[in-house]
Amino acid sequence: MKRKLGCMTMAVLLSLSLAACGSSEKPAAAESPAAGAETTAAGTETAAPAKETTPADGGTVANKDKPLVWFNRQPSSSATGQLDMAALNYNKDTYYVGFDANQGAELQGTMVKDYIEKNIDAIDRSGDGTATAVQDGSLEINGKTYIVRELASQEMKNSAGATWDAATAGNAIGTWSSSFGDQIDVVVSNNDGMGMSMFNAWSKDNKVPTFGYDANSDAVAAIAEGYGGTISQHADVQAYLTLRVLRNALDGVDINTGIATADAAGNVLSEDVYVYREEERSYYALNVAVTADNYQDFMDSTMVYAPVSNQLDEGTSPVKKVWLNIYNSSDNFLGSTYQPLLQKYDKLLNLDVDYIGGDGQTESNITNRLGNPSQYDAFAINMVKTDNAASYTSLLDQ
Repeated sequence: MKRKLGCMTMAVLLSLSLAACGSSEKPAAAESPAAGAETTAAGTETAAPAKETTPADGGTVANKDKPLVWFNRQPSSSATGQLDMAALNYNKDTYYVGFDANQGAELQGTMVKDYIEKNIDAIDRSGDGTATAVQDGSLEINGKTYIVRELASQEMKNSAGATWDAATAGNAIGTWSSSFGDQIDVVVSNNDGMGMSMFNAWSKDNKVPTFGYDANSDAVAAIAEGYGGTISQHADVQAYLTLRVLRNALDGVDINTGIATADAAGNVLSEDVYVYREEERSYYALNVAVTADNYQDFMDSTMVYAPVSNQLDEGTSPVKKVWLNIYNSSDNFLGSTYQPLLQKYDKLLNLDVDYIGGDGQTESNITNRLGNPSQYDAFAINMVKTDNAASYTSLLDQ
């Protein structure tokens, strides 16, 4: 399955059917997106350069020159995926923080493939695979070749236009189960909010493994009840990076302080949990598969990451005020995992953050509440649509 996570709101039904042995076609569930651009861990010779000192106290900084972090939704064309480099280079202290979507998509596909291989006798419910949909793949297990067929997929958007909608996913699985019945062997979702809605509405009772993304606490706990697995996008690392790059810019220190190189408090990240792509001015957390083998290590999704959990000295990192928005106050992952983590890190990093929740539909619902940007020292922005960076920077330009 080719999925660019973060750009699509999909749930997918898969069926399995026995086919003639010997097929060499790559399994659909294991297919991964093409490799992304070269990645370089921050802190190497090609990492982000040190920044000029930002006035800490007394000096006046124009809004257009204040530190800015785009997070969770990368400025880009929703039609082509091309990055909006004007937004990513808005000023010298502008960055993006998110997760490596290609690596995550491949990891989710591999997780589903591994589950099928280990549990083929239990989950191949019908063996007929009569649906005519999308492209088939194949998977060889114990000397037999199984067809892997995508029965249906859908963007989970509610009637008001909000995406990633859990209630819509719960309704969709009812429709799909009526249409496909016991052909459905696996359900795959691009987030746990939708995945858990389908699991609770139908999959759990019918013992159909359901896979999600985000490692929300309820989904991780549900693995013990038959939820197939989920992907941790290292929200703890993302939340830290979102505020850390602002903190470094505000302090006028090297941008990789407390990231690739330890700060005075001992905070530092290892290269196996994130990458920095200099040409994109973007930090990406790496993903981890959460399955029945390791889910107990991920039960609390709001626990700060231990290597970066040390309090900064307020004498060298004085309290600064940050405006931060969440694109949709009802978003399951951002509301239940990301924001609680931000609220723990803001204290550790001596940042006074105003959290603004949007409606998930229009930028104006958020930008209307940025009436006086001059009262803030830095900004962290989570857009409704990836194309709309200018809706925010135009306010800072005034």
